[in-house]
Amino acid sequence: MSFHELFKVPYYQLHELNHAALSPMRAVADVTRLYFKNPLNPATHTPVGRGMAAACELFERATRRYGKPAFGFETVTISGMPVSVHEEVVWQRPFCRLIHFQRALTKPRNDPKLLIVAPMSGHYATLLRGTVEAFLPTHDVYITDWIDARQVPVSEGRFDLDDYIDYVISILHRLGGDTHVMGVCQPAVPVLAAVAVMEAAGDPYAPNSMTLMGGPIDTRENPTAVNEMALSHNIDWFAKNVIMRVPFPHPGFMREVYPGFLQLSGFMSMNLDRHIMAHHEFFNHLVSGDGDSAEKHREFYDEYLAVMDLTAEFYLQTVDTVFIRQALPKGEMMHRDRLVEPSAIRNTALMTVEGEKDDISGIGQTKAAHKLCTNIPDEKRVHYMQMGAGHYGVFNGSRFRAEIAPRISDFIRSNRRPLELAKPKVATPAPSKAVARPAPASKAEAGLAAIALAAPEGSADDLTRISGVGPKLSDALNGAGIFHFRQIAALSAAQLAELDERLALRGRATRDDWIAQASRLV
Repeated sequence: MSFHELFKVPYYQLHELNHAALSPMRAVADVTRLYFKNPLNPATHTPVGRGMAAACELFERATRRYGKPAFGFETVTISGMPVSVHEEVVWQRPFCRLIHFQRALTKPRNDPKLLIVAPMSGHYATLLRGTVEAFLPTHDVYITDWIDARQVPVSEGRFDLDDYIDYVISILHRLGGDTHVMGVCQPAVPVLAAVAVMEAAGDPYAPNSMTLMGGPIDTRENPTAVNEMALSHNIDWFAKNVIMRVPFPHPGFMREVYPGFLQLSGFMSMNLDRHIMAHHEFFNHLVSGDGDSAEKHREFYDEYLAVMDLTAEFYLQTVDTVFIRQALPKGEMMHRDRLVEPSAIRNTALMTVEGEKDDISGIGQTKAAHKLCTNIPDEKRVHYMQMGAGHYGVFNGSRFRAEIAPRISDFIRSNRRPLELAKPKVATPAPSKAVARPAPASKAEAGLAAIALAAPEGSADDLTRISGVGPKLSDALNGAGIFHFRQIAALSAAQLAELDERLALRGRATRDDWIAQASRLV
């Protein structure tokens, strides 16, 4: 192991040790703050006492570790009535959970199904709390909840940009038809790539519409400081200078990651004067007793300072593909061994949204998606630029709620294309007759015929419980003589290959690991 490889471990470890070393000082600062906030203490009502309490809170907040925030939705107002909201995890992989915001409606509503793909760029999915809140009253909302890489054991394997695209495809399969997808910032590229791959394969679960917001589709358009920084170094520089190993005792011990604290340092340094001024104003608000302004500061920085690690392979592949080689707009981006062709998108409508003052994804970078998706009809494409909005204003804040969200909602509703999926036509045997079992297969007969059934044995299993199998694909499996989880669990490699070819799955069964899923369901 080289000196640099050895250096990766102690550097992250040093950050952890510094944080631990400050713990006693944070505790003292917190006790002191409480002392000077106690109404029974005469000093509490003096300028000196208020200043001491404010200074202690500022120190404690500047040195603490911010944990993953909660979405915190309890109710949503629909048609003037409060409706309770429950978070339900409906799909899960080692690096991501899919959260469904289940609304306790008394009457079913035919609201559009919206998948929000959150950025995997250092912050948690809760950064899009305002985005989710804006669509909850009128849409059936799902969001990708990415997992902090330092919490994922090395035994769970790698996760790169190709895996990200596979996750998006798998989630769209899980949600079935009549789905709309939204990629906010970083996910714009993998979402566009996933839809292109699905459309090229004739996938029936390609989304009805795709909304890309403030994303780096083509970073050659109006390059920002982020883009120029990426171009000023080669990929080896990034691998040597920002990739580190997770220290003990985190579950992801020894996993190579791009640490969240480095990402946060980079973003804060871009607008350091603004952050310093914000904390100076926070101190003044505390001293003057302006509780509302102080609370707004807390709410923003509780979210902004909560960061997660990214896997090294995902970070490096994204930097290389999106920012250095600009592979997507040049027509060179690959997914696995297949070229990503945005021109294959014909049925999915496209909306792009940009902010006039976006200093992370410059004007024109997201709009470039329209140049690439040449075969989408004009009536199914829209571009909107919000005047006066910065990067975060594209998906949050007053302008987003008043100007952007209503336009996206109208676009989604105008592009609803419900799939008319027929109910499974399952032949039910007569009650008085037993269903004939197939004869045992000979060694030479290793194909699907060895396990196929003419009809289900008893009640057919609900194959849509397997992630990646929707109603239409369940029909196709029934047509191939597969009605039960046990049949899928028992598939040999040759049978799986035959099934893949027969149903044009293009590797879907292997990607989503149907055999393991079916085994758990048996």
